[in-house]
Amino acid sequence: MKMKMGLVYGGKSPEHNVSLQTAKAVIKALDLTKYDVLPIYITENGEWIRGKQLEGPVEDVEELRLANGEAISPMAMNPEIFSAGGDAETSGSKKLDVVFPLLHGPNGEDGTVQGLLELLNIPYVGNGVLASAAGMDKVMMKNVYNQAGIKQPAYVWFLRGDWEEKREPLYTDVEETLGYPCFVKPANLGSSVGISKARNRAELDEACATAFAYDRKIIVEEGIDGREIEMAVLGNDAPECSVVGEIKPETDFYDYKAKYEDGSTGLIIPAQISESEYEEMKSVAVRSFKALDCAGLVRADFFLTEAGDVLMNEVNTMPGFTPVSMFPMLWQKSGLSYPELIEKLVQLGIERFEEKQKIKHTF
Repeated sequence: MKMKMGLVYGGKSPEHNVSLQTAKAVIKALDLTKYDVLPIYITENGEWIRGKQLEGPVEDVEELRLANGEAISPMAMNPEIFSAGGDAETSGSKKLDVVFPLLHGPNGEDGTVQGLLELLNIPYVGNGVLASAAGMDKVMMKNVYNQAGIKQPAYVWFLRGDWEEKREPLYTDVEETLGYPCFVKPANLGSSVGISKARNRAELDEACATAFAYDRKIIVEEGIDGREIEMAVLGNDAPECSVVGEIKPETDFYDYKAKYEDGSTGLIIPAQISESEYEEMKSVAVRSFKALDCAGLVRADFFLTEAGDVLMNEVNTMPGFTPVSMFPMLWQKSGLSYPELIEKLVQLGIERFEEKQKIKHTF
């Protein structure tokens, strides 16, 4: 009997369009002989739209906006618990067997949708509430990694309100703690949205204004002169690691345009590093995965300095699955095809759900 899968994508996030590209690629890889796939699109305004069961790959990404879809309440994903979103019998709605969230950025990758799925008691692919929330907030993630003894670049952070009141002392702190160049980022965003490189105070001021347009909290990190290396991690309690890949941006740094638009970035898979460097990255990736209590998947991003130091940059709890995304390419080079990777992720999500069912909820 086929499982009923909900594919949730889009989202009220600056990374909305990246999510659509991810959804298109995942749909192409799904085995429709195993799953009845129901597309669920979250608009830029946060509305939930349910489409008809998919019959095959989507040719045009605009089809995923479900212009003729049905507006629903998120609670309709499990009408056995909530009768919201219309009558379950007349709408043909039944509880989903599993949900695959393909959301990037706030209001989806940050634990909000994961919390909803926990309340609805539906198995889902990927990280849980805690790992998703902490992994989305770069400040919280780095604080956790400090406690875990994981080496990473120096950083400072501040809130919009403090910046508006006393930005000059904050800039002095950045200069004394980090120096230039430094990188300014929204704390809760990915895909390099809102990130700027600052080489002096004037650029720092402009970079902060850009980052604060996307978040109330920003993080400023020291610039590291090193290679950018990425590793994919897959699993639950016993995670496995892929080969590593190296990013070679032709632009000043790996920004949104370089990632998704102009093809100005070279990806080298596998990256040419020593066996000892690989083993250290593997160890740090697993420690980072466990420190956040991750599940299913992460992409671990490192800096490798000329001296051979391995520094954790960040983990991404819902890495991109577009045709040019590093995560699926790393696994392909490790011997796991794209369709096999998708199937593995679904099974890991179901295993995690079944494990949670062993927990007592009464005393």
